[in-house]
Amino acid sequence: MASDRDEELEYVGFWARTLASLVDTALLLIVSTPLWWLLARREAPQPADAMPSLTELAGLGSLGEFLINYLLPAAAVILFWIYKSATPGKMMLGARVVDAGSGGPLTPGQAALRYLGYFVSIIPFCLGIVWVGIDPRKQGWHDKLARTVVVRRKPAPVSFPRRG
Repeated sequence: MASDRDEELEYVGFWARTLASLVDTALLLIVSTPLWWLLARREAPQPADAMPSLTELAGLGSLGEFLINYLLPAAAVILFWIYKSATPGKMMLGARVVDAGSGGPLTPGQAALRYLGYFVSIIPFCLGIVWVGIDPRKQGWHDKLARTVVVRRKPAPVSFPRRG
C-alpha cells in the first residue's frame, strides 16, 4: 500500500481554495447565527445617553460578540488544521494543509501563525490571498509566513479504450 508521501500531489489553486473558503464560511454562519440570535435576545438596548463601554469605543462590541465573531472561528479553523489537516471546505475538495518542508501535519504554532497570517494577507487589498493565483507553489502570504502548502492527490489520468 502506498503511503501519503508516495502519492502524486498537486498544489491547490486560487479558485478551488476560494470555493473551500465559501463552504467554510457558510458552515460558520450556520453555527454562529443562532448564537448571535441568542446574544441579541439577552442584551437589552441601552438608553441613548448611556456612556459607551471601552469595548464599544474600540469597536469590539460585547464580549459575546467578540467570542462569536473572532474566537469561535479562529478556534474552529485552527483545531481543524491541527487534527484533520483541513477545514470542511478543503476536505470536500480532498485538499489538506501541510508543512511545506516535510509534507507532515502542522504544528499548533504553525496553525496559529497561518490563521494570523490571513490578516496580513487581506489588509493590503487582499493581495496576499490573490498571491495564491500567481505563486508557483500556490502559496498565499499566510502560507509563506507559516511555511505551509495546500495539496491534494493528483487526479488519475483518464484512459479511453482503444477501438480496434
